[in-house]
Order: sequence, then C-alpha cells, then structure tokens
Amino acid sequence: MLLKDKVCVITGAASLRSIGYATAELFAEHGAKIVVVDLLMDDQVLADVRTAIESRLQRPVSVHGFRCDISKAEDCEQMVCQVVELHGTIDCLVNSAGIVRTQSLLDISAKDLDVMLDVNLKGAFYLCQSALKVFAERRSGNIVNVSSLAAQRGGGLVGGAHYAASKGGVLSLTKSIAREFGSLGIRANAICPAMIETPMLDGLSAERLQDIVDAIPLKRSGTTRELAGACLFLASELSGFVTGATIDVNGGTHIH
Repeated sequence: MLLKDKVCVITGAASLRSIGYATAELFAEHGAKIVVVDLLMDDQVLADVRTAIESRLQRPVSVHGFRCDISKAEDCEQMVCQVVELHGTIDCLVNSAGIVRTQSLLDISAKDLDVMLDVNLKGAFYLCQSALKVFAERRSGNIVNVSSLAAQRGGGLVGGAHYAASKGGVLSLTKSIAREFGSLGIRANAICPAMIETPMLDGLSAERLQDIVDAIPLKRSGTTRELAGACLFLASELSGFVTGATIDVNGGTHIH
C-alpha cells in the first residue's frame, strides 16, 4: 500500500463522477485515511461516498467529510483545524475542487471573473496556505493541485479565458510553493488534465465530443481513475524527488 495510514485531504469529492471521488477511492485502496471536502458535503453525501468506496474495496475504510467554501480563507483554516483535531496531522492535500464556464472573453463580466478566480485560484491558494502551516511545523507534507490543459494552451477544450487564467494561476502557485518550501521537505506538484469523463463534459454535444476525441492521439477520453493514478504517484514516495512539476494527463492532446 503506497499511502498506508497517511492522512489525505481531497477537495471537490461530493460527486461520485468527480476526480476528487476517484482519488479518494484510489487513495483508500492504498491505505490512506481519507477526508473528503466539498461545498455540498453533508451527512448523506458522506454516507454515499463511504458506501461507494467500501462497496468497491469490499472492506471498511477511514473516510470523514467536511463542508467547506474554499473561496473563504476562514473556512479553509477551520477545515484544516478540524482535520488536525480529528487525525492529529495532515500528510497530503489534493486540490481538485473547481468550476468551469465556457464564455467568450468579451462576454465575461466582472462578477463572472470574480467567481472563477474565487473558487479556482483563491480557493487553491487558501487551502494550500492553511495546509502549509501544518506542513511547515512538521517539516513534511505534500500538495497535489489539479490545474487544466487550458492553463497551458490559453483556453482549452472547455472553459473560457477566465477559467484558463485561474488554472494558470494554480500552476504558478504550485511552482512557488515548491520553491519556497522545498527546504522543509514539502513537495508541491500540479496535474493538467484534459477530456476526463467528469460532469464538466456534460455540456458538450455528442458531435462536439466525438470531434474532440477524434483529435486525441489515444482516440478516447480519459477516466477519473486514470487521473487519480497521477495523483497517487505524486502523493506517494514513488515521486519522492519530484516537486514543482506539471504532469500532463491528456491522451496526447497537448504534446510539448
């Protein structure tokens, strides 16, 4: 087991179709103590997540959940304190919460921009900031930030300029953390997915989806479990000498 008894906080995990849920499931499979975090988290959502994981693994797992509005620094701070109170520490933070909107740049209002940056960029910043306080004291810790192909190519298959900009900020944030906190034994890496089978693709027509798939070298979309596999690699000691890196999980859509 690659993460045996590691306390892993995973955001954006309320939907069973999400990257966050798939990551929670895979991490639990590898022995982690899971804390799922989402704005929509409540007792029923947590029960559904736990049931789904235990059904898949056919054994009990350690899964707790907290509601958190990641766009608010005080919510992030409170959530991290709750996790530390529960488990005594945090070993890994996976930031996979996010929103996407497809809009032309000239149609993006100030409110649209604020909402996108508040969740995707400020949310990641506040979560990292809160977790780093714990990591710095322990001189150990690991952050995996889920960015997007849109951050690399300026816009993407889905999402407007504000989405791309918010995810580009996540890449810069990740590199800054890796550089500033590496001497404390803290690692930070990012993943840039594209065409992963999540609710973010629901707005695409079947024709548009097929056109995109036809242009992918692997000729298919990716699964949330495949993205979770990249998270597992970065969260485990298999990547012990990797920090400040960006891992592409895009089927060859963007080869650079």
